[in-house]
Amino acid sequence: MNGLHRRGLLKGAAATAGLTLAAPWVARPGFAQGSGTVNIFAWAGYLNDDILGAFQKATGITPNFTPYGTNDELLNQLRANNGAGFDLIWPTVDRVPNYVEFGLVQPLDEARIEVAKVLPSAWENSTNLGAVVDGKRYQVPTDWGTEAVAFDTAQMPLEYGTASYGDIWGESAAGKATVRAHSALVGLGLWLEAEGKLPRPLLDAFTSPEAQVEVFDAILAEAVARKGNIIQFWNNENEAQGAFRVNGAAIGQTWDSTAAALSKEGLPVGFIAPREGALAWMEGLSIPAGAENLDQAYAFINWFLTPEAGAMYTNATSINSTAVGSADLLSDQAKAFFAAAYPDDALDKLWWWPIQESWYITKRNEYQDRFLSA
Repeated sequence: MNGLHRRGLLKGAAATAGLTLAAPWVARPGFAQGSGTVNIFAWAGYLNDDILGAFQKATGITPNFTPYGTNDELLNQLRANNGAGFDLIWPTVDRVPNYVEFGLVQPLDEARIEVAKVLPSAWENSTNLGAVVDGKRYQVPTDWGTEAVAFDTAQMPLEYGTASYGDIWGESAAGKATVRAHSALVGLGLWLEAEGKLPRPLLDAFTSPEAQVEVFDAILAEAVARKGNIIQFWNNENEAQGAFRVNGAAIGQTWDSTAAALSKEGLPVGFIAPREGALAWMEGLSIPAGAENLDQAYAFINWFLTPEAGAMYTNATSINSTAVGSADLLSDQAKAFFAAAYPDDALDKLWWWPIQESWYITKRNEYQDRFLSA
């Protein structure tokens, strides 16, 4: 999909078997000690105290981290502030054009970015996924991950090759599933497409409002008919984890970081790419139009692209860094999670989110609301 060279993008993350544990953080040569602050608006759970402390130690800059839970929360907050209040934001790449449309982010000065630190294929592929608009780059790709099938290994064991989005919607999952409403419709759509039950290809829904209506009408009808399977809807990381931890979910369509966090707690939760392909996303750092601390913002971008910072991030979240060399420093736990989630040809089957234009988001939210209220 989208002409991406998947193996090139993923080779750093995929080649983790047999590598050593991450070394303790040491300040790298080339980071001049600075001062001031940088205000970062990022996904909840992305930047822990160890990561923030390492950045401050390496650069002398004080980071202020404000978390959010969804892309829409980020966009709405930035629109309310007219692109001010933060120096860095962390949107998914397919949503970057939305920020450009509303004048909320500024073009990046590529001369200030250490591009050689980014996996070349991640830098190149981000161009087609939304990071570049009208010839100007608005995002540095920093990480990628997936939304796929999380499952209770005791109650609903799954194996690669047979695991499917359809497992979430089948009879055995009645009253046991958790999903995010809008992306669950896409996952369900991939299953229906594989079964020959969509009126046209799912990707057509991203090309025009008319195609979106035709495709999503069919998906919504199936989702409503199978809504009894859903024990809890989630909208952010905490809610997704809570569905398994306290609310009885045994299967769900969740982020990779959700299953990884639950597994680290000792809960019997696995994560597997379904046969239809895991929903893959890329994210990165963008600078809002009203950012006040530009030197500090670029310093954070370049620091986050070091192998040590990338490995710290992946070890903490199980989300994959695009920093060259970071895979060489991953923990055994991170390597094992990756290998279990994406065995065999799973990386070749990744389904990358296309650019989501504003018209698509508006209509997507309408279908989400109709599903929730049905």
